[in-house]
Formats: sequence, C-alpha cells, structure tokens
Amino acid sequence: MSVENFLATCRTNNDYQALMNVIPYAKTIGMSCSMAGEEVVYELPALDTNIGNPTLPAVHGGVLGGFIEQAAIVHVLMKMETDGFPKVIDLSIDYLSAAHFSDTFAECRLIRMGKRIANVAVVVWQKKRETPVATARANLLLT
Repeated sequence: MSVENFLATCRTNNDYQALMNVIPYAKTIGMSCSMAGEEVVYELPALDTNIGNPTLPAVHGGVLGGFIEQAAIVHVLMKMETDGFPKVIDLSIDYLSAAHFSDTFAECRLIRMGKRIANVAVVVWQKKRETPVATARANLLLT
C-alpha cells in the first residue's frame, strides 16, 4: 500500500493507532493512543527504558519531549488533507513537575491550521488531567 493510500485509510477510519504503529520513535517509547468519543488521548506507558532518574524514578525529560512532539505531529498529520509529513518549526515545552514512573497521557488541541503552518497546544498529565506535568506549544510546517 502506498503512503498516500495508507494515510487516506487512517484518516477515513479515524485510526490514529495504525499511524503510530509505523512511526519508529513512537514504537520505541511504546506510545499508543485511544479515542474517547471525538477526543484523542495519547499514552506513554511506564516502561523501564523510559526512565531518566532511577532514584525517583521519573520519566526522562527527553522521552517526555519526544512524546509531546510525536503526539503533535500525529495529531496534525491526521487533520491534514495532504500527504506531506509536518515538520517541527519550534516546540516550547513547560515542564511543570516530575513525570513519575506511571502511565503518562497527552491531549492535543489544534489551535490553528493554515495553508503552510499549524499551531498545536499539548497538555500532558499522569494521575489527574487537572494536574498537568507538562504543557507545550508547537508550530509545524505543512509540506
């Protein structure tokens, strides 16, 4: 199946997970997603390979940043009408507290999608959605 047909199928079926299964970094960190009505929730499981500070233990900040970036890219890719892969222009992450060793979740909100640039807000939490461990803003170049 061609890339164009694969993306079209994912978009038609609203199948975010199929897309995540073919992204190498998302597979490496164990990233997945689920649908809750119209809402898409991205998940980073508690894996030993994602630990940065074994003393706490806590999720590595780079893994958390990569999780945020991948969630934003996949979210925009599913909303786009073209087959190009969005490229990160800039990503600003606010680490609000340590992401302890437990499942971590993210929700993306598309703020604006123009012809060339998309702006996405990401909120990351663990136990309670009301208590985020990180927030981010991403600008992506649509190709």
